[in-house]
Amino acid sequence: MNDENSSNSICPKIKWEKYGLIAHPPNTTYWTKTHCMVPTPSNQTNESIDILFASRDNLNRSTIGFFKFKFNEPFRKLKLESKDPLLKPGRLGSFDDNGVLPSSSIIIKNKEFLYYIGFKPGGTTRMDLFGGLAIKNDIGNNYTRYSESPILERNKINPFINTAPWVIRHKNQFYMYYVSGIEWVSKDIPRYNIQITTSIDGINWNRKKKLVAIDLIHGEDALARPYVFYDREFKVFRMWFSAKGRGLTYKNYRICYAESLDGFNWKRKEVLDEENFKSLMGIDDEICCYPIIIKNRNKYYMFYNGNNYGKDGLLLAIGQE
Repeated sequence: MNDENSSNSICPKIKWEKYGLIAHPPNTTYWTKTHCMVPTPSNQTNESIDILFASRDNLNRSTIGFFKFKFNEPFRKLKLESKDPLLKPGRLGSFDDNGVLPSSSIIIKNKEFLYYIGFKPGGTTRMDLFGGLAIKNDIGNNYTRYSESPILERNKINPFINTAPWVIRHKNQFYMYYVSGIEWVSKDIPRYNIQITTSIDGINWNRKKKLVAIDLIHGEDALARPYVFYDREFKVFRMWFSAKGRGLTYKNYRICYAESLDGFNWKRKEVLDEENFKSLMGIDDEICCYPIIIKNRNKYYMFYNGNNYGKDGLLLAIGQE
């Protein structure tokens, strides 16, 4: 359940300053010709963090690589750290045979679980998107698919798109926040919200009942990849996501923020618009989407995509309370 935008956030409001593009598509390998899409954090320390991203080849197929971001050099242009893809598209006919994009990374029993987005062109609709799982052991840099089938797929309560999983551990279970389709308005226009499911092991998810975290408000059509963490200082769950709609003043994606005391019942707090997240002309003035927010030494580092969904690269904003 969720309310429309409301004030009185539990956490202090973050004041953001944008720094523009900090990484461009490397274009140094066959698989990194365009885009640095859907930044996803991995392997965070006090000094640095790996930023997984999806890049595209000449056939527009997405593959996963990573940059390393150092907190003491925040404005240094990032360079590709992975000479080879960490995860490639799947076999012909599989749910991810035309592209893989990172969505969430978490350590479970000393192994890194990468929840990812699998893409393939649709038939009567323009695309199919489902959630996959790949696992990396301590040895080696590449991920291995848990299964060639999605772990987040169609079922009785979610018969359409099910994708962009974000997973956190809280107390004795895992929470997954994911994008789920409500309907297709036409071949090219899906409508989807953000839903919740839980798991004991991070592999098998309880999806017998529909649990909506953030629903569409009037005028909205789509809510994109949620990013969630539990803020121990303020004892609150915090979520950033992207929203767009044909009936809104912002018809393309804008970044939104919500809070929850229990991880299930959410209240929207703000849209990061021109008043508090002023656009960079030609860079993110049309689209702001897919944010991740990393807290380090009392600063917040936002990595996100701008115009053309990250075709030109990865953007950085730094915030303080």
